[in-house]
Amino acid sequence: MQRVAVPHVEAQLVVRFGPTISGGLDIHAMGVRTKVHRKFIRGGQHAVLARLQPGTYERTLGISASELTGRMFPLEDLWTRAKVQALLEQLAGAADANAACGLLDAEVSAHAARNTSARAASPLLQVALEQLQTSSVTQAARSLGVSERQLRRILHEALGIGPKTFSRLMRFEHAVRAAQAAREINWSNIAVDAGYYDQAHLIADFHAIAGNTPRMLMAELMHN
Repeated sequence: MQRVAVPHVEAQLVVRFGPTISGGLDIHAMGVRTKVHRKFIRGGQHAVLARLQPGTYERTLGISASELTGRMFPLEDLWTRAKVQALLEQLAGAADANAACGLLDAEVSAHAARNTSARAASPLLQVALEQLQTSSVTQAARSLGVSERQLRRILHEALGIGPKTFSRLMRFEHAVRAAQAAREINWSNIAVDAGYYDQAHLIADFHAIAGNTPRMLMAELMHN
């Protein structure tokens, strides 16, 4: 079965369960992806994940956001083997997916709390992320009282991507979610609501990010 994954702006820990996986499960850290990802999933596999808060990647994983962007690492490469093995044993005994998610979230929080030496995120980060969902880079920088260069540095350190890429991915995600929720899809209205200049701008972004038209991507996601 092919799975189609829409780009995300947060790093994640992904636990895969299934009879074709060595030991029945494994766990990876996955960075920000800027393109739709299509992957063949073997029968019987399922996954749970924990999204990491922007600005916490180094504290949680011991790796910078820029090193993680677009890549996937076995968690054993980032944490001690003993710590990962203990977590895998707990996850193997989880009663269901909700219990597994709870265990994963708790371990992520505990690991981050123990790593007090990692660099803290800029205090402007959360406000910057909110501003960039409705404002241009220039407007957001002016509102925050920083230069555009400083704003780019804040996002690169926290997410591994720049503010323009962040805004683009958020527009795309907004459009996809709106289309999924609509009884009848009106791409022109969705384009305006998501922050595109017009429908042509939306279509161009779908081709660039998904490698497909909006209509064809939605058909793929429907059968995900």
